[in-house]
Amino acid sequence: MQRTTHWGASAVIAMRVHRFGGPEVLQRDEVPVPEPGPGQARVRLEAIGLNYHDTYTRSGLYPVSLPYTPGIEAAGVVDAVGPGVTEVKPGDRVAYALAGATYVEYGLAEAAKLVPLPDGVSSELAAAVLLQGLTAHYLATSTFPLRPGHRVLVHAAAGGTGLLLVQIAKRLGATVYGTVGSPAKADVALAAGADAVILYREVDFVSEVERLTGGEGVHAVYDSVGQATFRGSLRCLAPRGILVSFGQSSGPVEPIAPLELMNGSLYLTRPHLRDYIRTREELLSRAGDIFAWLAAGELQVRIDSRFALTEVADAHRRLESRQSVGKILLIP
Repeated sequence: MQRTTHWGASAVIAMRVHRFGGPEVLQRDEVPVPEPGPGQARVRLEAIGLNYHDTYTRSGLYPVSLPYTPGIEAAGVVDAVGPGVTEVKPGDRVAYALAGATYVEYGLAEAAKLVPLPDGVSSELAAAVLLQGLTAHYLATSTFPLRPGHRVLVHAAAGGTGLLLVQIAKRLGATVYGTVGSPAKADVALAAGADAVILYREVDFVSEVERLTGGEGVHAVYDSVGQATFRGSLRCLAPRGILVSFGQSSGPVEPIAPLELMNGSLYLTRPHLRDYIRTREELLSRAGDIFAWLAAGELQVRIDSRFALTEVADAHRRLESRQSVGKILLIP
């Protein structure tokens, strides 16, 4: 909601970081309503997606200049456009990812990075699926293009990206094993299509993958956990397998010598979404697949919880507790 401050300037709420630390450092500020510059659009946000990236910038793991407004994913309605914008117009329903500073009521984004929302896809659904859906899409179709006969291990299989990745991998014909932290999460991952789930707190996931594959290993491991699983993930790979390390929810991975990959002629990659949506055409193509699968009922999105924008500290605590199943949203 737009409001007027005591000095007469229009202002909106932004949740910002003035010092690095835990969730408690997220502070409510009132900031001027942003004005779109050339090539930009202003979006009245209706839903904001929470991601681990937000916690990394809040804590200082990813260095940023302070004060800093976290957030990299949101959806809403275009409110105004700057000079030269042709991709969208006021009134358009849109979503965006990797644009930055989304813990706000009104956000600015490059118009070329806005994705139009089709009928039937709400702002909440778009904010819950876009970034993680794009991530799961490129991981399964480009980083290591999956096909029938492939065996894969998905860590955090009941998380936001994990659930989508399980579904897309199954759609492409792969056999999917997932690690989860509780029986309840195991049920969720199995419902998403996983062929088997591993309760990593109860059994050694490396030994279990060896058992499930008859000692053959998997062709790919998709690892968003990082430090706690990295070494074990390497040991799960079949010869010429690939470890796709795309997150670090348990902490950053220690350096590895290339010689360690020799046993099995293994591959290691640390991809980033920005390199898989370098053009608007690629962005719209991947997003188009995600939205089409949603419309056809071939992809299910689970929303774990919703918090008011000003309750973002509690939302961060929920995310970092590893108790969430699916996506956490902020609602301005």
